[in-house]
Amino acid sequence: MILLLDNYDSFTWNLVQRIGELDPALDIEVVRNDLITPDAAEAMGPSHVIISPGPCTPLEAGVSNDIISRFAGRIPVLGVCLGHQCIGFSHGMTVTRHSRLMHGKTSMIHHDGRGIYAGLSNPFIATRYHSLVVLRDTVPAEGWEVSAWTTDTFEDGVTAEVVMGLRRVWGQSEGPAPLDGVQFHPESFLTVEGPRMLANFLGLSVGAMTAA
Repeated sequence: MILLLDNYDSFTWNLVQRIGELDPALDIEVVRNDLITPDAAEAMGPSHVIISPGPCTPLEAGVSNDIISRFAGRIPVLGVCLGHQCIGFSHGMTVTRHSRLMHGKTSMIHHDGRGIYAGLSNPFIATRYHSLVVLRDTVPAEGWEVSAWTTDTFEDGVTAEVVMGLRRVWGQSEGPAPLDGVQFHPESFLTVEGPRMLANFLGLSVGAMTAA
C-alpha cells in the first residue's frame, strides 16, 4: 500500500491519477496531513510514502516532517514540491522564498541519472509550481546529494543553480531505503518523464540504488 500524505493540494489527486495509470491494481491511501499521526501511519503498513505538494511552508505542513522522520531509511519516501522542501527542512536545510515565482512554468531539469532518474532523458522538461526553494549552500556535504538541478535567470541577469532534487545517502549502518525529494511536479502532463520517474520510485530496491 502506498501512503500519500495530502497537504491540502489539488495536485495530490493528479499524483493519484498518474500512479494509477502505472498500475490500476496499486493500492493508494490518501490521508490529509492533520488527520493522521506517525503511529497511525505506521499501523497502516505502507510499502512507500509520498508527501504531496501544498500551498504552505514546511512549518505549516501538518505531520509531514514527522512522517518523513518516522519512515526515512525504512521504506522508500518521496517528497514532491512542498514534500521536497519538508525533507530538506526536517534535516536542517534552509527553505527560503525564491527570487522568482515559478507558478506553472517549465524548466530543463538536469540530473545524475541514478535512482529515480535512471533511464530518464537528461535533461528533461518539467513543470514547476513553487515560490520556495531549498538553499543549495545548506545541503550537507555528507549524507546528501543534489540529484537534480536547473539554472534560473533573474531580472538583473544573474543566473544561479537551483536545487530540483535531493537524495539521502545512507551510511553502512543506516537506511538504506531511498529518500528523495523533487521540487518539480512529476505528475504534470508537461513533465513527460514524470511517469517513468514515479515508476522508478515505486520499483526502486536497495540493490538497484546501490548499483546505480
